[in-house]
Amino acid sequence: MPLFKYIGRDNQGNTVKGELEAISKDLAVDLVMRKGVLPIEVKEKIAGGQAIDLSSIFASHIKLPDLIVFTRQIYSLTKAGIPILRALNGLADSTHSKLLSDALYDVLERMHNGYSLSAAMSSHPRVFSQLYVSLIQVGENTGQLDRIFLQLSEYLELEVETRKRVKSAMRYPSFVLMALAVAMVILNIYVIPTFANMFAKFHAELPWTTQVLLATSSFFVNYWSYILAALIVTFVSIKIWLGSEKGAYWWDKWKLRIPIIGSVIERSLLARFSRSFAMMLSAGVPLNNALYLVAYAVDNNFLQEKMLAMRAGIESGETLLKTATSAALFTPLVLQMIAVGEETGQVDELLNESADFYEREVDYELKNMTAKIEPILISIVAGMVLILALGIFTPMWDMMGAMKGR
Repeated sequence: MPLFKYIGRDNQGNTVKGELEAISKDLAVDLVMRKGVLPIEVKEKIAGGQAIDLSSIFASHIKLPDLIVFTRQIYSLTKAGIPILRALNGLADSTHSKLLSDALYDVLERMHNGYSLSAAMSSHPRVFSQLYVSLIQVGENTGQLDRIFLQLSEYLELEVETRKRVKSAMRYPSFVLMALAVAMVILNIYVIPTFANMFAKFHAELPWTTQVLLATSSFFVNYWSYILAALIVTFVSIKIWLGSEKGAYWWDKWKLRIPIIGSVIERSLLARFSRSFAMMLSAGVPLNNALYLVAYAVDNNFLQEKMLAMRAGIESGETLLKTATSAALFTPLVLQMIAVGEETGQVDELLNESADFYEREVDYELKNMTAKIEPILISIVAGMVLILALGIFTPMWDMMGAMKGR
């Protein structure tokens, strides 16, 4: 019988790990939940002793706009008093997303078999995140499921707006870099070989810059299939490595230090943390449990480690302000907001203010990002023009000068 490894959390939000035997993964999930544990990850353990799931590396996730529409619709239906099973069935029939539709039909089947809504949703992590499932669980326990759906829809809408702003700011530099890449391919395939034939006919003595260009073009034309294969292998290898725990941690830490872009990514993640944390606290989730859930909702392994350290500090008796200061993630203004929130008992409201602060900083950074990147792009284009001028036009001028001298 297959052996499965599972990671989950108990009613106090503590991490629980273990192994069990089951005929299938679905039965393993069911057995874990019968233990009173909400499963986060269930994987089959292979003979080598390490559970792997390569298919998850390339698995698609639901689009946020589809999830927002679903959350808004189910909020309206539950607020109107329509039973949850009937609401889910109607939305499963009407949604345009096949991934969401299949997930909802499975959720319905599981609920008919005795699962709660949150437990059924936890079986579809590509559709419903851990934060989403945890808030649904809070809504079930407090009888305020409609209010939770409303909070989730507002949170997801803010998330979409932030992503749109980031993509808009990156559109111009991405277009320029793509145009440069296409230009390099065209130069290597069509332009440089033409000049190479001309230089060969005149038996011209070529400078080293021209020789480098001709050698690069010849390598590109003759070995393009090997270059393409190497790029594909490199891409797949990087995807697999980033899917590992060590690779994901390294990348999440490194991308926060990328010049110009890193500060924007960090502020947007801290805005997500503050907004999610505030939403969890306002929903009535205990402070340590909220930190645990939000650490995984931030979607960054480096920040997740910092936030789990904050949770450990709070459980050992430290204040939220002290743990936040030790994490070295927040600006002095945000730390002051957290201090005031602890003194007044309005941590959730002050965290929302912190999220607004970070989002304003992200907006400012994004507006100035193009101005910061433009000099770099101009330098790259100028470097390409300089290389072409030295490598192509210099020998042509030498040839023309030699011809005039005759």
